Amino acid sequence: MGMTSRERVIRTLRFEGVDRPARDVWTLPAAFIGREKALQALLDQYPSDFGPSGYVDPADESALYEPGEFTDAWGSRWVTIQRGMIGEVKYPVLDDWRKLEHWRPPYHLLGKGFEQVNRTCAASDKFIILGTPRPFERLQFVRGPENAYMDLAWGVPEVFKLLEMIHDFYLRHAEYIVKTDVDALSFMDDWGSKHALLISPAMWVEYFKPLYKDYVDLAHSHGKFAFMHSDGYIMDIYPHLIEIGVDAINSQLFTMPIEEIGQRFKGQITFWGELDRQYVLPFGTPEEVHAAVARVKAALWDDRGGVIGQAEFNQGYPLENIRAFFEAWWGEPQFQ
Repeated sequence: MGMTSRERVIRTLRFEGVDRPARDVWTLPAAFIGREKALQALLDQYPSDFGPSGYVDPADESALYEPGEFTDAWGSRWVTIQRGMIGEVKYPVLDDWRKLEHWRPPYHLLGKGFEQVNRTCAASDKFIILGTPRPFERLQFVRGPENAYMDLAWGVPEVFKLLEMIHDFYLRHAEYIVKTDVDALSFMDDWGSKHALLISPAMWVEYFKPLYKDYVDLAHSHGKFAFMHSDGYIMDIYPHLIEIGVDAINSQLFTMPIEEIGQRFKGQITFWGELDRQYVLPFGTPEEVHAAVARVKAALWDDRGGVIGQAEFNQGYPLENIRAFFEAWWGEPQFQ
């Protein structure tokens, strides 16, 4: 008998050796437009080692992928202009600090949507993660991106009160998650531009590192792994993520010196993808996809684990590039 998906991912995270690299693929709704059957057939050939949680988000935000305006559960209004691609906050609920006194996070949503989670976990041999605490992004959604950056730069007292309120909400939400049978708590924030952090590393360490440490500590205290996602150049915070105990980081490796990452951090944290989606996947050739996967393997992979083969597919990515991603990592199609 081979490993189950859950066993494969756990052994990857613990550097205990695996039969093949674990596999995780994200597909944005726009990726399917005009080729639903062809893309789904390819995904079916290489089934993921990660499974759905059964959680039903009471703050259903599927409308964010449809053209038009949408008011989220926190009170901010989004505008979407292209089907299948998430919109942007154009009318933040706290555009004026005077509104903070009477505003609260959507506490009425806490604890809802978990009815099927344990049953889903029991019926699956996949590795299951759950959770989207995103304090920095939610700060931007609630306050407006331009305002949020200025608030942090000036050290406006209200921004720290707001951040504390957001973090309190996410901690309460995470407490429900870690009491279920999922394997990992995940959280996220996009922290990097193409070449640097979006705020100074010192500011990140002072204001945001403690928040993530709370999520990691909560996960570990309940026997769960801690997964984090961040887009952009984030090499400056890898040592801090390792220090607070993040088990797996999903980051845009190709915005950073991958070989240096391997030299400094290999074996200390699992690299949960990803493959370059700025050039290689959308615009490169299948040969370039194979070369990119080979580069990740050479820098970060060994037979103990430490790497999850992961990519995100968006609108217009050539099917031959998506196929090349799978074949570069796993060879001929797997049916398991």
